[in-house]
Amino acid sequence: MDNNQEYFEVNKSLWNGKVATHVATKMYDMPSFLAGRNTLMEIELALLGDVKDKRILHLQCHFGQDSLSLARMGAKVTGVDFSSEAIAKATELNEQMGLDATFVESNVYDLKENLEGEFDIVFTSYGTIIWLPDLDKWASVIKHFLKPTGQFIMAEFHPVFNLFDFDTKEVAYDYFNKGVVKETTQGTYADQHADLVHDEYFWQHSLAETMAALLKQGLSLQDFQEYDYSPYNCYPNLEKIGEYKYRFGKVSLPHVFSLVMKQ
Repeated sequence: MDNNQEYFEVNKSLWNGKVATHVATKMYDMPSFLAGRNTLMEIELALLGDVKDKRILHLQCHFGQDSLSLARMGAKVTGVDFSSEAIAKATELNEQMGLDATFVESNVYDLKENLEGEFDIVFTSYGTIIWLPDLDKWASVIKHFLKPTGQFIMAEFHPVFNLFDFDTKEVAYDYFNKGVVKETTQGTYADQHADLVHDEYFWQHSLAETMAALLKQGLSLQDFQEYDYSPYNCYPNLEKIGEYKYRFGKVSLPHVFSLVMKQ
């Protein structure tokens, strides 16, 4: 077992442990979701446009709310996550809601061995690539599953935003990838007071590293945007500035970026 595999096993345990807590949190608000709320945010809805009848591969889908929201919009969705608990819950919700999404338990890096087919859109959002050490390998998976003229659509927390310790309000992390970072976390972004304590391993990725990995696969950049807010109140010391809009600090900082790239 190489070091990365050891890190993945620890992180898989971390995410398996989060599922039941997340399902019960106000942030994920299961009652309103089951009643019809679309969990996709303004940023990604604008990027995705009309998804009716499009085949969408959703990478790192957690327990499936966004995947199932896309299915409600008429897309043919396949959601992927390495957490067995998350995929079990997503499959349960899909059946409960009478939708036709498909869910696959797989590490992104192993997906070529666990899934077949091509997709109109490969999609990923918010807090995904920090769990991946090798973005060149990640981008090769995206390339593999895109059909000719297909699009890769991504909304992600900005690496500048990821520099901060939100409790102390100090810059605490590297901007550039200096290798694996180990931390012991308490609580979870959806409930900072949850009775969860677990080790985690993650990697910082600059914008250049992220974009270069995709460009090296021959994908062409169609759109790039930066946003001065987070659509989620998922860190300490964020100030609400609007509906689903939260800001950190008193100066204008990029909180989220988005990419649209074409095969």
